[in-house]
Amino acid sequence: MRMISERNLRRSFFMIAALGFVGGLGFWSMGAPVIAGRIWAAGTWPVIAAMVVFIARDILSGRLGVDAVALVSMAGALLVGQNLAGAVVALMYTGGNLLEDFAVSRARRDLRSLVDRAPRIAHRITDGQIADIPVDSAAIGDIILVRAGEIIPVDGLLTSDFALIDEAALTGEPLPVSLKTGAPMRSGALNVGEAFQMRSTSKAGESTYAGIVQMVTAAQTAKAPFTRMADRFALLLLPVTTLLAAAAWYYSGDKVRAIAVFVAATPCPLILAAPVAFIAGVAQAAKRGIVIKGGAQLEAMARTKTVLFDKTGTLTVGGAQLLSIQPVPPFTQDEALRLAASLEQASPNVVARAIVSTAVTRQLPLSMPSEVKEFPGSGIEGKVESRQIGVGSRQILGGALAGDDMPDSFDPVGTLRIYVAIDGQLAATLLFGDEIRVETPDALRMLRSAGVSRIIMLTGDRAAIAEPLGQSLGLDAVFADLAPVGKVERVKEEQSRDPVLMVGDGLNDAPALAMAGVGMAMGAQGASASTEAAGVVILVDNIIRVGEAVVIAQRARGIAMQSIVIGMSLSFAAMIAAALGYLPPVSGALSQEAIDVAVILNALRALLPAATKD
Repeated sequence: MRMISERNLRRSFFMIAALGFVGGLGFWSMGAPVIAGRIWAAGTWPVIAAMVVFIARDILSGRLGVDAVALVSMAGALLVGQNLAGAVVALMYTGGNLLEDFAVSRARRDLRSLVDRAPRIAHRITDGQIADIPVDSAAIGDIILVRAGEIIPVDGLLTSDFALIDEAALTGEPLPVSLKTGAPMRSGALNVGEAFQMRSTSKAGESTYAGIVQMVTAAQTAKAPFTRMADRFALLLLPVTTLLAAAAWYYSGDKVRAIAVFVAATPCPLILAAPVAFIAGVAQAAKRGIVIKGGAQLEAMARTKTVLFDKTGTLTVGGAQLLSIQPVPPFTQDEALRLAASLEQASPNVVARAIVSTAVTRQLPLSMPSEVKEFPGSGIEGKVESRQIGVGSRQILGGALAGDDMPDSFDPVGTLRIYVAIDGQLAATLLFGDEIRVETPDALRMLRSAGVSRIIMLTGDRAAIAEPLGQSLGLDAVFADLAPVGKVERVKEEQSRDPVLMVGDGLNDAPALAMAGVGMAMGAQGASASTEAAGVVILVDNIIRVGEAVVIAQRARGIAMQSIVIGMSLSFAAMIAAALGYLPPVSGALSQEAIDVAVILNALRALLPAATKD
């Protein structure tokens, strides 16, 4: 409410200054300079009065900005009879404030759109009846109807046969995703197909989209260290301006020159260039499915020189992936996989899920198993379509492996071999492992080109698994067999040398993410301790976004620095010209405001897409 009322006040004072300036010009053109001067003063004094109030409020809050320079320039111009100069400064100052409001609003628009689209209503189905309820009232286990064109209100599992959803607002990916029964549904996604039903697995306040809204809110309100540094840098302007104005008056004997120096040194919109650039960078990242929790995280990420990666689920796909199927004649790949997957439907373990998932992806028809017996750590047996099926290790399948002469020690490092037996005969060998992500090499190259000098892997896996992977990726170092506390110690060690970005996805990564200069969580699978601890969350299951985030941060910081340095340099040049008598007050005001407008527009370039790679 305070922001809205202050914005309206800025508009009101701009109208007062504009009317005073235009009215004075009218009387001046009619040959009435005295009346014109009074009207110019009348349009300037209200602006001065408002500035006194705002500056006093800032001082009580422990802040002092360069608005004080603008106040002195306006009041001084009126006191020495330079009413037109005072009116020009008032008009440009209030107009600059409106431009700042526009620039910040434009930069925040993409972030605000995420918050504004949050669902308010859920359609709950109870005993066949549909009732509209506030989304906060939805409970875990409720059956929710999502109609065509609606936002999914809570996280859940699809109970209908099919759903077509658009996750662009969550991930930045433009193509719709088709899902089948049992698939996880993330709140915030858009239903672009027919209506479907789902069973909620979280409350609205704990859902994926609620977490995103909280992160976006933090991103809009946080202030970057660089912008605070810009404020401090700007404060140097007040004593420097005062000394330069005093010197100009002393050596020339012309008090108008002193006022001209103050008039030329009113870069209030200029100091907004840094926050505008950072907010724009955060907004640009949001479009790519990268939520940066505030300008401080973006500023720190821009200075990154060392990137630490967790292995599993970050550099690699994570979990057990079926790498290959080696059938034993007369059995075929599809036959062995279909029967094994049918049996594994009865098992909850990771390997079983990978077998079933692969069969579903290949669109193999599965049957229900019977007489199932599971032996934890060894395998599973049962009947499928009246055939005896066994899936597991050598120990459980025993004599069925007579045709397999390859010892497990010949398997690639970090892989697991599982056997499938059909009616007592070896039918296939399944090889599982944790694959390197397809996009990992490109992501690492992007980081190198962005100036990252060290890329390191931290993992709890054995060195025999981690080190060959690190060598194949060209990493600078690999630290294996690390417990969570060990990862924290490595982060501390690396951070003592250079700014560090830590990337992880699991619960065990949370302490290291919190310790790093910037923690980045791969949060595509939903909220977790890692996304809470991280300052940056990647909503897309693609680590290319890690490099993109660094590039966007560097570009936003570079634009902010460029705006500050060039703008302040031009301001000081204008002040020197005014001190030497080459820039009278009116011309000084016009030139300074032109500089301010230019640097703010330059800062808005951070809204444009950076040179990133899909």
